[in-house]
Amino acid sequence: MQTLLIIDGNAIMHRAYHALPPFKSSDGTPTNVVYGYLSMLNKVIVDFKPDYLISCFDTPEKTFRNELFKEYQSQRPKIDDDFIVQIPLVKQAVDVAGVVRMEKPGYEADDLIGTITRIFETNKFRVIILTGDKDIFQLITDNVFVASPQLGLANIKIFDKSEVEKKLDITPNQIIEYKALVGDPSDNYPGASGIGPKTACKLIHQFGTVENIYKNIDKVESEKVKEILKKERESVLLSEKLATIMTDIEIDLDIEKLKFKGFDKKLIDFLTQYQMSTLTKRIFNIKEVEKKEEVKKKPDQIGLF
Repeated sequence: MQTLLIIDGNAIMHRAYHALPPFKSSDGTPTNVVYGYLSMLNKVIVDFKPDYLISCFDTPEKTFRNELFKEYQSQRPKIDDDFIVQIPLVKQAVDVAGVVRMEKPGYEADDLIGTITRIFETNKFRVIILTGDKDIFQLITDNVFVASPQLGLANIKIFDKSEVEKKLDITPNQIIEYKALVGDPSDNYPGASGIGPKTACKLIHQFGTVENIYKNIDKVESEKVKEILKKERESVLLSEKLATIMTDIEIDLDIEKLKFKGFDKKLIDFLTQYQMSTLTKRIFNIKEVEKKEEVKKKPDQIGLF
C-alpha cells in the first residue's frame, strides 16, 4: 500500500512559531516559522517515506463557516506581524522545494485535507496527516492516520482509531457529534450551553448521533439535560455543521503530480539566502551542498578567455 502524506500548513506554521525562539536572518527577516516548518516537513518525510506529498493552507478570505455563523473564530487574537510576514516565505519554500501546495478561497485547509484524504483512500492509499489540530481526528479510518507533534516539534505521536478512543472516549466518526454538543471555544461556537464532555460522551454512547438524540429526546434520563437539549437545539445543529470537515469540495487534483521523489535542489538557494545552513545539511546530502558552494566559488569559464 502506497502512502500519501498531507501537511496541514497553517497548523504546523503555528506550532513552529510557538515552539521556536524568534530568530531572524541577517537582513532582519523573521525565520523561525520557516525553519520549524521545513524541519518538521523533513522529519516526517524521513520517518514515513511517503510516495505522495501535498501541503494544504488556509487563505485570508472568509469561509462558508463565517457565513453560517458570523462569530466563527472571531475571538482569536490578532496574529503577530513576525508570523504574518513568514506565511508567504513558507509557501515560497514549499514551491521551490517541489512540493505540491493547495489552498482554496472559501474553505479551510481542513476541507481540502478531508477531500484529498477521501480521494486517496478510495484509491487504496494509506494516508498520514501531519497536524496539531484535533478536529482532523474525525477523518481517521483503518487506512487514515494523524501524526501529531508533541512537545514542540521534537516528537510525533501517531493517532489511529484506538488512540482516539483512548484519548476522547469516542470514535473518530463521533467527534462531530461531540463538538456539536460541547462546542469549540477555539473556533468560538457554543454547542449546547451546560453540556460538558462527560455528558456529551454519555449521550453519544447511548444514541450514537445528534439526529438520534433528538429523535429519542424523551428517552434522555436527566430532565435537566433534556431541557438543555431542547432549548439549545438550533445551536447544536449549527455547531454540527461548523464541526464537519468537508470531504467533497471541488478541487483540481492530479494524483500523479503529487508523487514525491525528494526535495528540489532549488531549495538550497532559498535556505542559503536565509542562512539556514544547519537545515541545508540536514535536508540534503552535505557533499551535494559543498559541491554547489564550490561551483559558486569557481570563476565563469568564459571569463577566463
